[in-house]
Parts: sequence; C-alpha cells; structure tokens
Amino acid sequence: MPSRNGWIVYLPSMAQPSVPVFIRSEEPEDLPLIDQINLAAFGRSGEGKLIRALRESDAWLPGLSLLAATAEEVIGHLLFTRIHIVGDGQVWPTVALAPMAVLPDWQGQQIGTLLVQVGLQTVAREGHDSVIVLGHPDYYPRFGFVPASQWGIRCPFPVPGEAFMALELEEGSLSAKAGTVRYSKPFTEIS
Repeated sequence: MPSRNGWIVYLPSMAQPSVPVFIRSEEPEDLPLIDQINLAAFGRSGEGKLIRALRESDAWLPGLSLLAATAEEVIGHLLFTRIHIVGDGQVWPTVALAPMAVLPDWQGQQIGTLLVQVGLQTVAREGHDSVIVLGHPDYYPRFGFVPASQWGIRCPFPVPGEAFMALELEEGSLSAKAGTVRYSKPFTEIS
C-alpha cells in the first residue's frame, strides 16, 4: 500500500521485524547510492557501470529501477530493463531482471525477496508479460521462474541451462516465442 510519501511499505519477517522496509522507484539523487549498494554487494564496480549505461540506453524502463530502504538508509536495488527474444524472423519484447544487490549487512533478511516480489508486480502493472533472469537456480524458482528452455528460449552466451530462467506474467505469453534473447549493448559491452 502506498504511504504518504508514495512509497510502498512492507514489513518483512526478518532479523529486525520492527524495522519497516520501503520499496520505491529510484530518484535522480539516488544514483550515487545505487553505485554504493552494488559495489558493496558485488565487490566490484561493473554492476554500477552497467546500470549507468543501461540508464542511457533504449533498454531503460522508467520506474523499474527499484530501491529498498529503511527510514535511515537505502539497503537494496533491483533493475528491470527491456530486452528481446529473436526467432523465426520475429522479435518479441520482454524484460530482464538484473542486477539485484542488497547491502551485506542486510543480506539474508528477505530484502531481495521483497524487491523481486514488488518488482514483478510493478513490471506486470506496467504492461509487461514476461521476465528473463540469469541467476541462481535455487533462488529464483520461488518466484515462479523456470528454465527458459521450456519455451525454447536460449541465452546468447554459454550458461548453465538451469540458471537461465523465464517467468510468464500472463499465462501463455511466452508460447510460440522460441528464440535467442538479445540483450541491450551495455550487457555485452560492460563487465
């Protein structure tokens, strides 16, 4: 439910159950915080560079860069961007979930789960019918992701099949969309 600040408030079951966590879209002043969260979570600057490049690309989807915050600090970030499935002479739009980062002190407290749950609801509300993720095969299935190979959807680079997953936000939305995912240039140019 929106708060008076327009934020969505969630009270997760976590080690600090009395600390409310808010999920909201990024604002321009959040850019340095997003870099800091990703650097702290991944230990490298590549994800921050990727997010900045995606922000300047045609893959950018306003409102789908989400932050998790307490009243005192921003503690997590999740990004969804536009990608395409290419096959049989056709191109179908879809959305990529990546990257997702939570500050180390807040990991294991369901912050990532909240970001993904709210993110998927937001993506669906924005009219997108499917999501692709390259991620941990023990983590993403809890949200309904299954191997993308179920629909004949392939990753453009070698990855374990169980780590390349898709989710239909509308039943049947990936039917007859077999092909290879085409990520935007920042995904292939920045490491």
